[in-house]
Amino acid sequence: MSSTTTFKPARSGLNVRVILFIALVSAPFVWMAYAGTRYLFNGGIEDKGEYKLVDLKALGNFNFDSANGTTQDVPVIFRKLDGQKVALDGFMFSQYSAAQLSDFQFVYNIQKCCFNGPPLVQERVFVHVPNNKRLLYVDRYLRMIGTLHVQVKKEDGQITSVFTMEVERAETPKA
Repeated sequence: MSSTTTFKPARSGLNVRVILFIALVSAPFVWMAYAGTRYLFNGGIEDKGEYKLVDLKALGNFNFDSANGTTQDVPVIFRKLDGQKVALDGFMFSQYSAAQLSDFQFVYNIQKCCFNGPPLVQERVFVHVPNNKRLLYVDRYLRMIGTLHVQVKKEDGQITSVFTMEVERAETPKA
């Protein structure tokens, strides 16, 4: 009599649970890699049809001589936005008033102002509300939509602004 042993190999390979587990664990890393590298491709500027959505952090993220800088020192990708309709996401900042504003600064992160000192001149957009209108100051993340101007302005030998905007409207950005 011959004894035949049936050997059943251990289950190996990928199954649905393993694939789902890998997908779930890797999803946040894939998303962070995408979010970090998309600026390599678009420079922080996305064409939305009605306007260009410009990443406010990317807009001011370049070396600039705050004493002797010129408009030519602003990266070309941002100089091309001069006179175009753009949307910026950030926070209102005004050191003078906190009610109805016709002029204020728009910055990427208000907390950075407190912990790392005030934003550099190229990290701010100086906003003007035209036609004697005003915006109510709000202390939350906003989207400003309007016409961006890229021009270095000086007063008394000091650079006072690089980016200005004539705002058309403010809204809460959609996620």
